[in-house]
Amino acid sequence: MTTTIAPSPVLEASGVTMRFGGLTAVRNVDLTVNSGEIVGLIGPNGAGKTTFFNCLTGLYVPTEGKVSYKGTVLPPKPHLVTQAGIARTFQNIRLFANMTVLENVLVGRHTRTKEGLWSALLRGPGFKKAEAKSRERAMELLEFIGLQHKADHLARNLPYGEQRKLEIARALASEPGLLLLDEPTAGMNPQETRATEELVFAIRDMGIAVLVIEHDMRFIFNLCDRVTVLMQGEKLVEGTSDVVQGDERVIAAYLGEPFEGAPGDEEVAEVEAAAAAAEGADASPEAGDAPAAPADEAPAGTPEAETEDAETASPEADAQGKTRTEGDSQ
Repeated sequence: MTTTIAPSPVLEASGVTMRFGGLTAVRNVDLTVNSGEIVGLIGPNGAGKTTFFNCLTGLYVPTEGKVSYKGTVLPPKPHLVTQAGIARTFQNIRLFANMTVLENVLVGRHTRTKEGLWSALLRGPGFKKAEAKSRERAMELLEFIGLQHKADHLARNLPYGEQRKLEIARALASEPGLLLLDEPTAGMNPQETRATEELVFAIRDMGIAVLVIEHDMRFIFNLCDRVTVLMQGEKLVEGTSDVVQGDERVIAAYLGEPFEGAPGDEEVAEVEAAAAAAEGADASPEAGDAPAAPADEAPAGTPEAETEDAETASPEADAQGKTRTEGDSQ
């Protein structure tokens, strides 16, 4: 009899909400990533994907909810999250441009070394041994991504696609159990995108779970075991690539078409109701409520009013009329 072992969850996010003043960027999002799994996170621009990533990695402290890694609630500190076993890349490349390729990867090793300030200053045997081990591991990672021959090059001199790879290698240097990739193929040509896809598969084969944000739908659906869709900060749907591609709500969300029960409908209704109430309060009073004219004034349009208007005409107007009459007679 063959027993199937259920995959254990690596990441568990429950009820994650992030507010910035009166703006709710992420609302009550639940997400689980299992070991050896590649999960995609997609959604239109402004859906809250990167904000959610920042909540997972400690850059933001969620207003509500919690994030757990292998059953342990993560502290809201980026370096402690990295030390726990979660690494990430960023939407915009954040390499140390004036450091070499090898040095950039060595930076990622800082959470896995025990040497401190004094050992670095004294450079004793323990420090030299740890440094040699870190260099060896860094070179292995550069060979893994195909950049070992450029170890001494400055990071700023690398082509765009190789800079993206270097960021992934630096993240892997911290020996994570979960890797978060924020738009890893942004700005890449089809060949570079295909190479990145193969690289992510190779990372998964190393036993590292992957959570990836991407706008390239072909890349996502070819790569991921599951896909989660965010819409206006809320989880719209989650499932396999086939399920997500066939969901009418996802299609409507990307095309900008409204649909029943769309996230944000309640907020829109509240705003419309408030606007209608404000218009009602500012409306002019009805004709029956208009203040009455003083008793000594006759209503406009009556013979008495016209007589009063004629009597109160200004002397200047009479003078102008006489002048015109004299000119005409001449």
